Amino acid sequence: MEPGGESGCWFLYYAYGSNLLRERLLLRNPSATLCALARLQDFKLEFGHHQGRTSSVWHGGTATIAQSPGDEVWGIVWKMNTCHLSSLDKQEGVEEGIYVPIEVNVHTQAGKVLTCRSYQMKDYVSGPPSPQYKKVICMGAKQNGLPTDYQEKLEAIETNNYAGPVPIMEEIEAAIKAEKINSA
Repeated sequence: MEPGGESGCWFLYYAYGSNLLRERLLLRNPSATLCALARLQDFKLEFGHHQGRTSSVWHGGTATIAQSPGDEVWGIVWKMNTCHLSSLDKQEGVEEGIYVPIEVNVHTQAGKVLTCRSYQMKDYVSGPPSPQYKKVICMGAKQNGLPTDYQEKLEAIETNNYAGPVPIMEEIEAAIKAEKINSA
């Protein structure tokens, strides 16, 4: 069954990590449109290395959600064309078994409950994110106006101080620059 699929050609995707940032998600999944800000109850945001291996894309721990009664994670519900399901899965490393797709029920600010696809890292060792990865998450939270106290929590995340090149970050920054030029 398609979560949220009125006509079956769309699905809802709940993003809580780097895909909070529109430009990051659109790099690989151009059909995404903003649907709502939403809260995932009884989960917390964690960072880790799949099977202890550092992300070769981000050079640090990447975000995942872990069940945690009483906690909450804020994120964004994106409406996406089903043709981008495989590109999203690929981005999330589903084939390599890094993340597994899960179904979550999230609460929008308007009080609606939406059933969405999201991703959870399996089999990970906790570890801090790179400053670049953290920056993308914080930029996305700010861009979309997640609650201020949640943004402050994100800003307080410790990083691994990685200072080397992060090509994906350059790609995202180029996309943001191009947007500014186009909208000028």
